[in-house]
Amino acid sequence: MYSPATVTPPSGFPPATILQNPRKTRTIKSFSKSSSSSSNSTLQTSKPTIQIHHEACRTRISSRFLPKPRVSSDDAQPTVSVNEDEEASEPSFLEFITSERVKVVAMVALALALCNADRVVMSVAIVPLSQSRGWSQAFAGVVQSSFLWGYMISPIAGGTLVDYYGGKIVMACGVALWSMATFLTPWAADHSLLALLTMRALLGVAEGVALPCMNNMIARWFPETERSRAVGLAMAGFQLGSAIGLTLSPILMSQGGVGGPFIIFGLSGFLWVLVWVSATSSTPERSPQITKYELEYIQSKRKKGQMKTAKIIPPFRRLLSKLPTWSLIVANSMHSWGFFVILSWMPIYFKTIYHVDLRQAAWFSAVPWSMMALVGYFAGVFSDKLIQSGMTITLTRKIMQSIGFVGPGIALIGLIMAKSPVVASAWLTLAVGLKSFSHCGFLVNLQEIAPQYSGVLHGMSNTAGTLAAIVGAVGAGFFVELVGSFQGFLLLTSLLYFSAALFWNIFSTGERVNFDEGT
Repeated sequence: MYSPATVTPPSGFPPATILQNPRKTRTIKSFSKSSSSSSNSTLQTSKPTIQIHHEACRTRISSRFLPKPRVSSDDAQPTVSVNEDEEASEPSFLEFITSERVKVVAMVALALALCNADRVVMSVAIVPLSQSRGWSQAFAGVVQSSFLWGYMISPIAGGTLVDYYGGKIVMACGVALWSMATFLTPWAADHSLLALLTMRALLGVAEGVALPCMNNMIARWFPETERSRAVGLAMAGFQLGSAIGLTLSPILMSQGGVGGPFIIFGLSGFLWVLVWVSATSSTPERSPQITKYELEYIQSKRKKGQMKTAKIIPPFRRLLSKLPTWSLIVANSMHSWGFFVILSWMPIYFKTIYHVDLRQAAWFSAVPWSMMALVGYFAGVFSDKLIQSGMTITLTRKIMQSIGFVGPGIALIGLIMAKSPVVASAWLTLAVGLKSFSHCGFLVNLQEIAPQYSGVLHGMSNTAGTLAAIVGAVGAGFFVELVGSFQGFLLLTSLLYFSAALFWNIFSTGERVNFDEGT
């Protein structure tokens, strides 16, 4: 048995008492090396040592095997973090998928799934509603766009609140509000057209905070080398929400009428809020479930000053004075244009062009969003691997965004020339699958150029994107009535994709941008 060794540490290096080591296998390895190099109770080392108490056993280990404890000021509470000069080892795949940060992003993904499911119900319900009320295609586009009226209002204010208060509380309030609006939509539709438009606008107001909250939570919980896959996981939930809403809505309508899916999805949102409030934390430092190793790993990868709380009134003029901000605005605008045009009009497109009935049209439209969820995660892993291999963040973001815009632009041209619904669905699946690469472009870039303003930046770009989505969703209906062709509008969308990709590659950056200069 080894007896306690008495070694006096140098001045200014107090002994640290560690009660638990979450990576026990490393502790055993370090102990073995120490014990094999000593035949008595005294460890021979030229480095200062720290003392470890683990149950009844006491020994001494060289300080190079353990991080020096430090008190962090994050969230105004003491935390243990590793020495900034030491590089924490990358976690294994098993450690990653079982980590607390993945549990948090899984809850975010579920919220985004509900967010999008609540949106797309109207894309299916609009067909029976239009038939029963005699709405034209142009007016149906107006009804669908009413969601975007509210969505245009809240992102900037919501993003500012997210930066100041954190993503947890703002997300909880947002989900509760949009679930209530979804639940009350059947009542509003039976009551009056004004009530229906009001409920859809309220849904948009509440859902405007969802993506800024997602960005805030990922920026706080994930290191730079894991953010692309984290965004991929979260956005996979977003896309699966489209697939779930488009697939289940016709089935629920056949069983419970037009209001069936609105009621089911609304109640699901209330249940999510209860779990979110009780089981998640706004930051790793506040989490009671997180392991010491995971906390140290996150903190060791965090850049100095990254988690600084933003001002309650952001510097809007300076934010808009930088070209990287405008590259985000253009990218988000094009992303939203393509997304809402496809989301809102594909069920009607398949019904009009290929004479596919409603249930099959929903299925053809749902398959691409499922593919987008799958491809989005692997795109995130690929993006993280590029950065870990030494590629600059700027080049990585430009590559991913180029695939995410040029790919769909080419695929939409293929969709225009498709002669059958199966071929058209294949091109549509390719278009939205490649579109998911843009999540590893502009959507992650928000956290990189200004982490303390990622929420308001997302809100500003989302507002511009919402305006573009309104023009696209409403414009598609008027375009079809005037020209008599969906294909012409898809060709216009393809050309806009190519132009946005060019703008992004010229003006975007992956480096931190100083938006506080002069203050």
